[in-house]
Amino acid sequence: MSTWAIVPVKPIYQGKSRLAAVLSQHERVLLNQMLYVHLLQVLQDVEEIEEILVVSRDSSILSTARQYRARTLQEDGRINLNLALRRATAMAQIYAASEVLILPVDLPLASSDDVGAILKAARFERGIVIVPDRHLRGTNALLVRPPGVLEYQFGNNSFEAHCRQAHQKGLEVRTLELPSIAFDLDWPEDLEYWRQHQLNPLTLS
Repeated sequence: MSTWAIVPVKPIYQGKSRLAAVLSQHERVLLNQMLYVHLLQVLQDVEEIEEILVVSRDSSILSTARQYRARTLQEDGRINLNLALRRATAMAQIYAASEVLILPVDLPLASSDDVGAILKAARFERGIVIVPDRHLRGTNALLVRPPGVLEYQFGNNSFEAHCRQAHQKGLEVRTLELPSIAFDLDWPEDLEYWRQHQLNPLTLS
């Protein structure tokens, strides 16, 4: 079994634009860097993951990935997450990956145990393991086996879209509710909740 983790990353100066009302650009850049490095470290600690593939348009993001011994894929000029993920999946297929795990970078509470739980849930030949966000709308983790068997539907209501498509294709669907993976930082209220509950408090300086 060859497992690849695919991490799509926006340019470091563009991520977390929804937090512009409460964080300066400098603070958002620091936050983006912190979240990105945190996820790379988490994935490195999961023995079952054979390769980490970072896909981005930002050369500095790709440079950091190589420092963590991750593979990299340079996006072209088009801004299309699902297309970028298809290209990344095709690369994993070339290297005979058995499954791919898609993870966004804005998961501050993610741990190697969480990732391990997702991998252990994949007890099938053809199917997906999906972790929704805490609103049950977005997709915060998606394992697909074999790679390419599912068309990515990231965007509005992607959790429902991924599950519906998988059922239509006759794939097995395992849904995991992992609170730490379900918590992402998208909106000011997310940041406030994180700070109020002292969940790894931010130090942005």
